[in-house]
Amino acid sequence: MTCLLYVRCVRRLWAPAPGYRLLKVANLHRSVHQLLHRKVMAEDKPWALISEVGEQGYFEDLADIIKRNFNVVCLKDFQQNPQLHGPKIQAVLLWNSFPTVEPSLLSLLPSLKVVANGGVGIDHLDVPYINSLGVKVTNTPGVVSNATADIGMALLLASARKVVEGHHIAVDPKTTHLPQCLMGDEVSESTLGIIGMGDIGYKIAQRGKGFDMKILYHNRNRRSVEDEQAVGATFCKNMDDLLKESDFVMLAVNLTPETTGLISHQQLSLMKPTATLVNVSRGRVVDQDALVKALQSGTIRAAALDVTYPEPLPRDHPLLGLPNVLITPHVGTNTYTTTSKIVQQMVDNAVAAVKGLPAPNEVKPK
Repeated sequence: MTCLLYVRCVRRLWAPAPGYRLLKVANLHRSVHQLLHRKVMAEDKPWALISEVGEQGYFEDLADIIKRNFNVVCLKDFQQNPQLHGPKIQAVLLWNSFPTVEPSLLSLLPSLKVVANGGVGIDHLDVPYINSLGVKVTNTPGVVSNATADIGMALLLASARKVVEGHHIAVDPKTTHLPQCLMGDEVSESTLGIIGMGDIGYKIAQRGKGFDMKILYHNRNRRSVEDEQAVGATFCKNMDDLLKESDFVMLAVNLTPETTGLISHQQLSLMKPTATLVNVSRGRVVDQDALVKALQSGTIRAAALDVTYPEPLPRDHPLLGLPNVLITPHVGTNTYTTTSKIVQQMVDNAVAAVKGLPAPNEVKPK
């Protein structure tokens, strides 16, 4: 049918003024060729399932990174016709843990080769089960470290120096003078205890060194002497020692069965009454009921959290009403530079897996 229409167009254009008509025919031929080429290119791309494009999913420019290498199906369209889309999906690309990868979804994706997660944490994925289906799991380490370390230090500084409280006073129409009682805590030359000295934890230590902070850290494995000396960090084999000595305790661990509830009543009771807890890892690393009690009783001075459980917290949760709590809505990696790097790494991982090549950041079950 396409060829017939093309011939008819040529015949209509071929009559008077042959030179002009020949030019139009050439342009038409070129346009048809380009459309056919694009169609072939689209058919050559593998298919990927994503959450959506828009406010609750990928921004347009991030989606464009995916579309360079994949044809995409959004979850809503997939759910309307899983029999049509399911057999051709070879990759699921997760953003903010969506789409939810559960057995009911995986059973509809017989050609699936990879679940590519955006971010480091994979606590929302049953890696052994997914692997048992012959499907790889990947994540995006490294690219999230700087932005996450930045938000950790931003929370620490904002809490210590009462930045949010100061902003509210400064913009309050009732403010007629600047209060002298808005006193914060010194950050420079204070003691920073980092629990979890992986890539993110180490980046936090680098930033702490810039404030002349004394750096303590607790980790499953001690870092090299060269790493410690570069940031002036001291290893604490016993986490309790770090909790007792630190003015600021920064959590930067992965969520595992071992780290779930890592900070609870006992650990909080060891901290200084002037100390601040900062969490940029996962909400469930902290026993939130214990944290509420510690903040209400003055066991610790303050908490600054980029993560909670659940997210967002119920609007009547007691943490939301405490004056000594600063909460941001899990925005640790939310910069244009970092999110672009995350999506590109997701795509690189997925492309490799679909082609049967080793995925650069494959997650293996422990």
